[in-house]
Amino acid sequence: MTTNTLNNAQSTWARLRPRLKPLPYLLLLPTLYFVFLFTILPTFKVLRDSQIYFHPNRPNRVMETNLQLPGIVAEPRSIRGPHEVGLAYFRAMFDPESEIGQQFRQVMRNTLIYVVAMVPISMLLAFVFATLVNRKIRGIGWARVAFFYPTMLPMVSAATIWLFFFTPEYGLLNSALRFFGYSGPENWIINPRLALWALVIVAIWKNAGYFMIFYLAGLQNLPEDVYEAASLDGASWWVKMFRITLPLLRRTTLFVSVIAVIGAFQTIDHALVMTDELVTGEADLLLYEIYQQRFLLQNYGLANALTVVMIVILLGLTLANFFLSERGDDVD
Repeated sequence: MTTNTLNNAQSTWARLRPRLKPLPYLLLLPTLYFVFLFTILPTFKVLRDSQIYFHPNRPNRVMETNLQLPGIVAEPRSIRGPHEVGLAYFRAMFDPESEIGQQFRQVMRNTLIYVVAMVPISMLLAFVFATLVNRKIRGIGWARVAFFYPTMLPMVSAATIWLFFFTPEYGLLNSALRFFGYSGPENWIINPRLALWALVIVAIWKNAGYFMIFYLAGLQNLPEDVYEAASLDGASWWVKMFRITLPLLRRTTLFVSVIAVIGAFQTIDHALVMTDELVTGEADLLLYEIYQQRFLLQNYGLANALTVVMIVILLGLTLANFFLSERGDDVD
């Protein structure tokens, strides 16, 4: 019986051995190592550091009563260096009575307004631009270059250009408003009601041409026979647009919307150039707040806690894109 079992095992291994090719798995090891080293490990490090109070800008010996974090029991003793606070920063961010909570809500409100205003308008302009340049006419290449030109500029350069447009006295926007009889705001950048919208305008100008490339690629891959059949049936331009073009571009729209939202949450360049230390809190975005807490205020724990919030948001958007794409494949 033992001999038969051994023979069966040997024969089974003999059949499976040609199928087991370890070389492809060995080739994946460097990639997995780099993913762990530069993605997974830093993420856990940020999560761990978000539970530590460390503020080198303050005196070396700090009373626990000065931590100002909910859930931390005040004790009449001083602490030195990093101090374990658990989830206190997260409780503070979602506490409406705490200073950190009020600041966090303002930052998330600014970020939400920025995303909701910038993403749809950029995508709409991108689709319009792609529709305009998706024609075989003379000189259309120059139009494509003109629409795509802002994308080639670094965001810092784009913000610097728009600083000239927003200049109070001789800026382009105020000059245009004066032409129509309106004096215009004194300064777009330091005006608390307009600073955030100035960032939105720059982002739209910068990103619309980039999103246009995706829509243009999608339009050029649409089947011509569908439009020919619709023309034979007497379909108007509007019918073709809303019954053929837009439904066939739904995957492109989903992809563009996801990368646009993720890119909006990663915005910091033009905020640094245009509103740095000019408008306190009124135009602070999430990533800009992380930068301030980490490098200017040196509040390491709060900066890491805000980073965890951003990671959760971006991870949620990525997973939503993945599942919606898979669902679209199943429907097709």
